[in-house]
Amino acid sequence: MDYLSLSARCDELTSSEFVKQSLALHLFFGRIMKEHSFFLEVAFTPRDANYTRKADSFRKAFDSLLEKAITLSNGIVSEKVLQSGEVVTPYTLQAEKLSSFYTGVRIPTRLTQAEFGLCGDDRKAGSRIVEKVKDLNNEAIKLTNSLIEFKAKILSNVLSCRMFTLNYPLLIDHIMREAKLYVSLLQKLQCMEDMNLEKEAYKQESFWNRIMAEHSKFIRGLLDPTENELFNAANDFGKEFDQLTKDALQAMDKTMPADDVTNRSLDATKRIRDFNAAGTRGLLGCKVKSIIVPLLGDHVLRESNHYLRLLKMFKKAQ
Repeated sequence: MDYLSLSARCDELTSSEFVKQSLALHLFFGRIMKEHSFFLEVAFTPRDANYTRKADSFRKAFDSLLEKAITLSNGIVSEKVLQSGEVVTPYTLQAEKLSSFYTGVRIPTRLTQAEFGLCGDDRKAGSRIVEKVKDLNNEAIKLTNSLIEFKAKILSNVLSCRMFTLNYPLLIDHIMREAKLYVSLLQKLQCMEDMNLEKEAYKQESFWNRIMAEHSKFIRGLLDPTENELFNAANDFGKEFDQLTKDALQAMDKTMPADDVTNRSLDATKRIRDFNAAGTRGLLGCKVKSIIVPLLGDHVLRESNHYLRLLKMFKKAQ
């Protein structure tokens, strides 16, 4: 099932909200996409050096896209977004530096430092910035669609035993779904279509509960076999979010109360956010034995923070 389907008729979205929502998406998803490219880049074998170079070029392209979004965002993006921990966390800068040290990939930490300096929404968007944001959205849609094609080719190669990569096939499929979500949301905004919070809550919760479940399973599989306590905790989260995914789908079919699913999803996401934060601190402090690159820990923490903000918004609208 597609995450969103564009309706034939677009409900009116104000220019100010169009700009705020678009830039918030880029600050979150632009960083997510550049990190997806990084995770792909460092997982290929020497035989596939051309794929390594291609992933690196995507990473740099999303660096450029994120830099443009940061430049446009100051004084415009919602303070709630900036304070949510989905743009950067207290660990992002150190995670980038340590991941760069481990891999040799030069990550531009100046972008992270610039994001720490962003201020919230005290300025209205003029017509000039609206046009710049429309252009940025189109650029992001084109670039992300190209990245989706690249991910799909990698997954096809892996599943047909034409390529080996250190990334799980499910992880490649997982990051492809997130990229498709980014594109679909941008297309919706380009249509100036406002969001029906009740309808979107069902879709968002089924989507992000599945994402949280898969994060837990990836972490479980990347931990050292001696990390029994963390392994069991990650395994339990995987099972819990699998059930919440099913429950959110039932809420969409009106066979289960939506507010019950939202409340349980909110509780579980708070707990996995804390688990991800503790895990990231452990990776940065060399206290967790694993094959998890530190930036992946911060990456899943930001996604849990993003989902928490959405859940709080949905709960308020119920």
